[in-house]
Amino acid sequence: MSKSTVLSINALLNKALMTIKLAATDRIDNDIKEENGTQENRLTVKQKVLSYNPLTTCQPHTLHYAMKGVGYLPTPLLESLVGYLKGPTSKQYLHADAHLRLILAVNSKLKTPLELTPMHELRERFAADAVAMQAPYVWQQTSDNVIGNMKRFTKKNQKLVHWEDKVIANADDGDMTIRCYQSDASSHGLGFKKADTHNSDETVLLFSWGWICIGDVNTHHEFCHTVCEQTGWPIVSVDYRLAPEHPAPAALKDCITAYAWLAEHCHTLGALPSRIVLAGDSAGGGLSTLIAQQLTAPSQVAWSDLGSTGQKMFDLLERLPKPLAQMPLYPVTDIETDYPSWELYGEGLLLDHADVAVFDAACLDNSPLPRQHILNCPMLGE
Repeated sequence: MSKSTVLSINALLNKALMTIKLAATDRIDNDIKEENGTQENRLTVKQKVLSYNPLTTCQPHTLHYAMKGVGYLPTPLLESLVGYLKGPTSKQYLHADAHLRLILAVNSKLKTPLELTPMHELRERFAADAVAMQAPYVWQQTSDNVIGNMKRFTKKNQKLVHWEDKVIANADDGDMTIRCYQSDASSHGLGFKKADTHNSDETVLLFSWGWICIGDVNTHHEFCHTVCEQTGWPIVSVDYRLAPEHPAPAALKDCITAYAWLAEHCHTLGALPSRIVLAGDSAGGGLSTLIAQQLTAPSQVAWSDLGSTGQKMFDLLERLPKPLAQMPLYPVTDIETDYPSWELYGEGLLLDHADVAVFDAACLDNSPLPRQHILNCPMLGE
């Protein structure tokens, strides 16, 4: 398969922008030559500070700027574009404004059925576009350099976030990446005072992102960065193994293993083992609920269905502290029942009924557990 077939939307946007010479160019911070070409004028300190562009340019995030920029168009024009693309109307989605409905309309035009796309290609495209939709500033690490931080501070007591990737063992003793976020609350706008990373709540959040088959710690980076920034809590995002190569309950076992690591090492993040919050979105929300259920009341009968490896996991669960709380976001809790929402919202949104079926099959078809099992379906648990 040629490389051109896996181009992300962001890559296509950048190709278009380069064609019309509107793409971001390299930072211009060299000395400016005078007309005679011999004498050079130095940029002032102010000019250098204002032109400083740390780590990223807008080009890797063209999709972010495109989606934000479209939102500034007048509503009548947005409605006209939605109509032209035969997108959803305001009567179909009462709480979706024209901007969101235009995004849905564009998605429906560009989308290809997931069953026709090889999983590795889908992962590549999704990863590229998910990062491209994120704000560039969340990818800028805090710096020890005053000039490096100057443009990032906008007000007193603003929290900056830094993160670090660590490699730990997964449930089957392979390598697994976790990304640890911590906020730096500096009381000086220019960063002259040393950052304070004290976690006053002594709370840490373990995040299991959704999708199960695609995604990684990068695709959900902005969300974790934002939660850390707004709460001051450290966040640990788990890069669990993906289906179909690793069907259920591999992701659940990996996330429990990450919880065990966090319970042992949370003191390095200023948190207590008794103050771990579980969170996740979509399928990750279902994972966080399964984890909470098994940490609160582990089922030896359920884990025995996995043989000796299941018994090992049950023994681990019995030793672990219970979570403080859980925060599942639109979680998958019931994988069998056809609720009315399947009929109402099965088509036309970013993830439709057919897409869910593809991920469902990848996750569960080769699972050593039956579909209706307490370790697969949160609704069956306590």
